[in-house]
Amino acid sequence: MNEFNKNNNYNSNYSTNNNGYNPYNQGNMNEFTYNPNHKKSKGKKILTGVVAVLCVAAIGTTSIVGYNLVTGKNFVGTSNSNSAVVKEQSKDKTADSIDRSNLPTIEQLSTPSDALSIPEIVKKVSPSVVGISCILDGGTSTGSGIIMSEDGYIVTNAHVVDGAKSISVVLPDSYNGDSSDSSEKSEDNKTDDENAEDNLTYTATLVGKDNQSDIAVLKIEAKDLAAAEFGTSADLQVGEASIVIGNPLGFSLANSVTAGIISAIDRTLTVEDRTMNLIQTDASINSGNSGGPLINAYGQVIGITSAKVSSSVGEGLGFAIPIDEALPIIDDLMKNGYVTGRPSLGISGSDITSAYSSYYGLPQGFLVRSVTEGSGAEKAGIQENDIIIGINGTVITSISELNEIKNKCQIGDTVELTIYRNKKMINVDVVLGESTSDTAEPSENDQSQQNNYNYNYNNYNFGF
Repeated sequence: MNEFNKNNNYNSNYSTNNNGYNPYNQGNMNEFTYNPNHKKSKGKKILTGVVAVLCVAAIGTTSIVGYNLVTGKNFVGTSNSNSAVVKEQSKDKTADSIDRSNLPTIEQLSTPSDALSIPEIVKKVSPSVVGISCILDGGTSTGSGIIMSEDGYIVTNAHVVDGAKSISVVLPDSYNGDSSDSSEKSEDNKTDDENAEDNLTYTATLVGKDNQSDIAVLKIEAKDLAAAEFGTSADLQVGEASIVIGNPLGFSLANSVTAGIISAIDRTLTVEDRTMNLIQTDASINSGNSGGPLINAYGQVIGITSAKVSSSVGEGLGFAIPIDEALPIIDDLMKNGYVTGRPSLGISGSDITSAYSSYYGLPQGFLVRSVTEGSGAEKAGIQENDIIIGINGTVITSISELNEIKNKCQIGDTVELTIYRNKKMINVDVVLGESTSDTAEPSENDQSQQNNYNYNYNNYNFGF
């Protein structure tokens, strides 16, 4: 599946090197442990034991005598009346103990008193969760989406529709009502699948997508859809309930529901070279859940599921884009088709890894594969096969490092790029333009480039 997860950082890098070091197996930690190693003689041990026994006996005897003097009671040959008192006290203690037959569940402990039950949440939100099916050059992919509006706007992840030649949206079975259902579409809006007999499948138009935030907006021609209710992620607390609805592993498991808690908020993670602030949850998230909702105890969408840890050393680690950060981007995509106000160099390409750097004797950096016509990069004379190794005097080894500095600038600012070209380093001044769908350089290596990860160094002219 065209699934966006943490495989690169948590799975493919999971290995033990020759020194026996495993970056994700850190069970061996430096600990302060008290281990007395001095030895006592055998005679001293016996003497110490005898003294301890005598002290305990003396304290016990003194306590009993003192108690009898104060209360006038004698525990030797306890009377029936005293036995009854002891039994009554024991009975009262049992009555005051906790009734463990009615302990609260995890859901009750993690939700407020006025929260909806999980079945009520599922009934409320499920009609707003759709399936996303994409046809790619190399096959198909599936994901999930959230209905934004009654007239057919749908939000999902950018990586779900990345590289898609065509996109279809599959509504949940709750829309498969009678022929008078207002969401029924006309014949020309049906897909060709199964001779258009499935009236739940719509052909979708890509309104806009933003790779940096991993958000995309689609549009289908439908009416009276059940739009999701959106909450706020600003008030989230660690430990409160979270529910995920989506299509894990494809449509055969459509509208699966998993539940858990919010494990952490404001997690800053670098995923596929994207640096993102995410919500962490232990609600199960699998391939196909991407683009679906993370829901709170009131049936409100508080996040868009985006990433999971796929690793033999990590379980119960799922991540979602906070809805407070997603909504402004969604609005921009709906209005403009791209996110406004972002600076752009006007280039795209691939990172040169340390392995390729060592093998070919090249500096690490960002290899320019294409330059957008009319962009600041083209006007500055940046060429295909240039390697960017620095910006504003700071050495960079990847596009993520380049973007980290570039994104702090404004549109119209001038940045100085250090370029490696034909075994020489040159400095080039570039005026930043506005990032659009046509001029936006990726915040990570293009997916198509990743699938064909091959630097054509045979055609690279270094003057060798």
